[in-house]
Amino acid sequence: MEGVMDVKPGYKQTEVGVIPEDWEAVPIESLTPPNRKNGIVDGPFGSNLKTIHYRTSGIPIITSGYVTDGMFRADHYLYVDRSKFLEEKRSSVHPGDIVMAKIGERCGASAILPATHETGILSGNALKITVDEARHSTSYVWQVLWGFHVSGKLEVLRTVGAQPALSIANLKRFKIPVPSTNAEQRAIATALGDVDALLAGLDRLIAKKRDLKQAAMQQLLTGQTRLPGFSGEWEVKRLGEIAVIVSGGTPRTSEPTYWNGGIKWCTPTDITRHAGKYLAETERTISHSGLNNSGAVLLPIGTLLLCSRATIGELKIAAEPVCTNQGFKSLVCRPGTSNELLYYKLLTMKQQMVERAFGSTFLEISTRNVSALEVAAPPIDEQAAIAAVLSDMDAELAALEARRDKTRALKQGMMQELLTGRTRLV
Repeated sequence: MEGVMDVKPGYKQTEVGVIPEDWEAVPIESLTPPNRKNGIVDGPFGSNLKTIHYRTSGIPIITSGYVTDGMFRADHYLYVDRSKFLEEKRSSVHPGDIVMAKIGERCGASAILPATHETGILSGNALKITVDEARHSTSYVWQVLWGFHVSGKLEVLRTVGAQPALSIANLKRFKIPVPSTNAEQRAIATALGDVDALLAGLDRLIAKKRDLKQAAMQQLLTGQTRLPGFSGEWEVKRLGEIAVIVSGGTPRTSEPTYWNGGIKWCTPTDITRHAGKYLAETERTISHSGLNNSGAVLLPIGTLLLCSRATIGELKIAAEPVCTNQGFKSLVCRPGTSNELLYYKLLTMKQQMVERAFGSTFLEISTRNVSALEVAAPPIDEQAAIAAVLSDMDAELAALEARRDKTRALKQGMMQELLTGRTRLV
């Protein structure tokens, strides 16, 4: 928060930070329609809405899970009959209301119930806020609440219990910055809404491209569809025939000279926390002494780093020389096998690996069982051609995801400017 000495002319210091002089910091409850009950209300108490009340049609139940990513998404509904709805009509939710998750790790996440949606009833893990549209913009209020949720500012509303939950009383008193005119509120909401629409479009395009890639993998990796210029039979071989399978090791942790050297040392966490096909960096490194005094093996660029313990089947291609801990069965391809093609083949074989795993403390697939897995593949030139097609699709997806990330960052910057009044639109 800016200090009092930093306040520019035309601005003032408030409980919510520095805002324009003609804005106000107001409690959320004051934004609801006057003289109307239940402007901010949660779902029925648990014993008042149980599974015995659920129906296959009727009035839809609106749950917190529909709003946790900031867009209202409902794949399927449970329902109550009209008599139950009238009994619990206090918890009714109408098109245009803000629905917020009340309970759980994502409490505070919210979305606007679409104008085309029918009236519903809240579940016990959700609440709703009805904004007086004659005085305020629902979209503006939602943008502020979503921004506060993302930045963690709504955590002050949480109560202590078995799981996180929002206090309705605290929410009603919670203050947000509000422009004095409805016109300015709507102008801000429209600008941010345009970016939201762009993000939603990118999300749809990315989902479509992912579906297309999955279909291409199914067709090309099984030979159901052949690329132009290729024909002939594919050959089935075991992984042990087409790749050298290498386990890893961990230097003694009590010996500091074995660690923090120049050799990348990979754990399954490195695989799962990095996006994309290649692994170039690891969280930890070991020294040459650590390498020489452990079961770790320095693997060449292009090695398939295959998790064989816990997160079985997750993998990356080594973009740098690297060694691993014991949670891997890495594959160094022999001549005649494309590591890129084998990467895509292994992505489709995770379930097979899990089925061949064993263990009481944690599941693990052995070198022997990895070696016995069979793959069908064409000659090396067709392997390279298939891998190139799928790699191009990966690159297109990565570019779209990068564009989406930049757009999200742009929106965050816009929110900082517009929702504080630093930049004025009217």
